[in-house]
Amino acid sequence: MGKLWFGGPIYTMEQEDIVVDAVFTQRNKIIAIGTYEYLYHTYYNEIEEAIHLQGKTMLPGFIDSHLHIVWHGEKLLRLDLSAMQSADEVLEALSNRSVHLSKGEWLVGEGWNENHWEEPLIIHKSALDEIIPDNPVMLSRVCRHAVLANSKAMELAKIDYPNNMEDPQGGVIIRDNSGETTGYFLDTAQELIKQAMPSVSQAYLEQVISIAISDLTAKGLVGGHSEDLNYFGGFEKTYRAFTNAINEENKFKAHLLVHHEVMQDAIQAGLGELSSEQYVELGAIKIFSDGALGGRTAWLTNDYSDDKGNCGFNIHSTAELERIVQDARKYRLPVAVHAIGDQAILEVASILKKYPLPNKWRDRIIHGQILNPQSLQLLKELPAIIDIQPSFVASDFPWVIDRLGEKRLDLSYAWKTMLANGIHCAGGSDAPIEEVNPLYGIEAAVLRKSSYDGKRYLTKEALSIFEAVQLYTTGSAYAINQEDTRGLIAEGYAADFTIIDQDIFHVNPHDIHRIGVEMTVIDGEIVYVKNPSST
Repeated sequence: MGKLWFGGPIYTMEQEDIVVDAVFTQRNKIIAIGTYEYLYHTYYNEIEEAIHLQGKTMLPGFIDSHLHIVWHGEKLLRLDLSAMQSADEVLEALSNRSVHLSKGEWLVGEGWNENHWEEPLIIHKSALDEIIPDNPVMLSRVCRHAVLANSKAMELAKIDYPNNMEDPQGGVIIRDNSGETTGYFLDTAQELIKQAMPSVSQAYLEQVISIAISDLTAKGLVGGHSEDLNYFGGFEKTYRAFTNAINEENKFKAHLLVHHEVMQDAIQAGLGELSSEQYVELGAIKIFSDGALGGRTAWLTNDYSDDKGNCGFNIHSTAELERIVQDARKYRLPVAVHAIGDQAILEVASILKKYPLPNKWRDRIIHGQILNPQSLQLLKELPAIIDIQPSFVASDFPWVIDRLGEKRLDLSYAWKTMLANGIHCAGGSDAPIEEVNPLYGIEAAVLRKSSYDGKRYLTKEALSIFEAVQLYTTGSAYAINQEDTRGLIAEGYAADFTIIDQDIFHVNPHDIHRIGVEMTVIDGEIVYVKNPSST
């Protein structure tokens, strides 16, 4: 027995403007597409349920190609600083939250971004100490490549002799002119603070994953490629939290990247075969090659325009990065490498070319924001996917112009150029760093409009609506070698659908973010509906 879906435009995404009247599904698969009359008469005896779309638009289910599901769930639980417009607002929010803290409890905040403040200063630990002297405080910057900590947190982290502490490889402990730590920790230096935090339970992880999944499906997402397995007490606990939290009763297709530090644990769990449970599968080996633009730690070929003498840095030496890639290749595994700066992308692409995959799997470069002619040429020669985050344009401009200067902008956030050169791209949010709603990302890819000054930037790199929707459907499916089973509305494909309240291909592009999600369908089952009485 099956279901007949009809009553609104159904875009298959096989080619632009291909629309069908109806879809017939059985269990988790699409059996047929075509006209309502044909499907109704052909499958009359097998139609258990007929679902009228009430004029709403059906698309293949949206897939976020890069996010952090656990962190997204935690952001929904923790103190959200992302909307704060000044350091004073942040400090006021901390003061208000501090009255509810128990003895020894950590105050953890998420998402502050000084680039969007009128006065873009970095809060000093002394300001945190004045408000909260007796409880440890850790505040993650929006990029998650930097944290602020107060003195109590540093004490628990045993940072007792700051003048004598060396920066860790791939990180920086920011100090003032006298050599004293300021409470600002970049990239791998963050771990000095994070390792002092109490461990979380598997039950807690299951709770935040469930909270995240509820939010993701309400945003029209049927799946996501997430990287979480090295941060919450080890691979086994986090992996089991995913497999317990995501199931038949709480459907979501989670594709989990595996941080290189827990690769051996994942191998024991079957990663060598890229194995999967029904809704949770293991994917490529995740590696960080550089930092982020916000903290000026993304690795550039030349100095930052607003910080002479600093071109960022590589998280691993070239030899170490090669070794990690070679370790993955021993198991015939792909890698997914975080690379933002042009020098980082050039190095990563060179290594991937040197050590090609011996099978059908595909490597991934995550972010790929700043290119140069050499790195673009290398990417054209590789079967690698670029995981892009269109919302970065909305949040990074105009301040990123000061970081990069005008000359580097020609190949920055260059998505149209990538597609024109045959480079496959997949679309994601990097949530909780950016808003997870894929419709926001689609609008950003089309308009390239800053959310701060309303201006449009680098419009030659703007995508069509069809190309932007492809990022979150066929693009994300292609990134994990599932282009033959997901990402399209076609016979034999997964019955995963996102149903929205307007026809995205016939709205003003400036109104894409206003489109609402009516229904999310995974394996033929409705997992979210805006108005339950209408189904």
